[in-house]
Amino acid sequence: MSKPASSPLTDVTATAQAMKANGNQFAVATVVRTVSITAAKPGAKAIINADGEIVDGWIGGGCARSAVLKAAIKSITDGEPRLVSIQPEELLREQGLTAGSEQDGVLTATNMCPSRGSMEIFVEPVLSDPELLVLGTSPVANMLCELARSFAFDIIQASDKPLEHIDSSEHTTMLYNELPAPHSRRYIVVATQGSGDLAALQTALSLQSQHISFVGSFKKTTHLKNKLVSLNENEQSVNAIKGPAGLDIGGVTPQEIALSILAEIIAIRRSKTDIAVN
Repeated sequence: MSKPASSPLTDVTATAQAMKANGNQFAVATVVRTVSITAAKPGAKAIINADGEIVDGWIGGGCARSAVLKAAIKSITDGEPRLVSIQPEELLREQGLTAGSEQDGVLTATNMCPSRGSMEIFVEPVLSDPELLVLGTSPVANMLCELARSFAFDIIQASDKPLEHIDSSEHTTMLYNELPAPHSRRYIVVATQGSGDLAALQTALSLQSQHISFVGSFKKTTHLKNKLVSLNENEQSVNAIKGPAGLDIGGVTPQEIALSILAEIIAIRRSKTDIAVN
């Protein structure tokens, strides 16, 4: 909730910790510099959720709020921090800047308030761990779940049958019909390897994800993609499926193939070239 201008600086640590523990994605906005008269002073903070709402803290009135909320939404979406520079229009003109422009991580906005002060607010996203969803119980699927444990993924292994023989002490296991549909940072690997490939791919296409890959040859992947299109799956989403999964390192064993798949997912995640599916 917003705080009135007369409020002292609010400690938002507890709110941030609770939201992070619950897996919520949010941004922390911190006033880092002010010039002339401004309502908020350096050190003021606010917690902004993924919907662009201030859930705790205070960073000033309407002059600053709109630009910061927009910046927070962008930062939560792309994972990049931003500096919001709010200045009177004449100062922006002197620097050759226009309100709403963004350059080198700095978003500019106009202060239309009578105070005509300037503020700089740092917006830092706090994101949940990415999810690695592995469909299947093949040796490659099992090895991929094992390797991914050291790379800060929330790991889920799923199948169309109970996973009673899988050690679930280190990661989550569930059936296809139990999978949560929404997750903004999900990477899916279909590693069924001949045991229900088509059903697994249909399950993958029904879920929100950043990337879907299939463990199988190019020929088999092409055949299954054609089958999916014939079953009226979205052609654009089907074409985005990467197969064979993984980087081409010449992997042969389940360990090597799993390593190539994990390396590919990390490369996609870090290069900001995710293929949005659904």
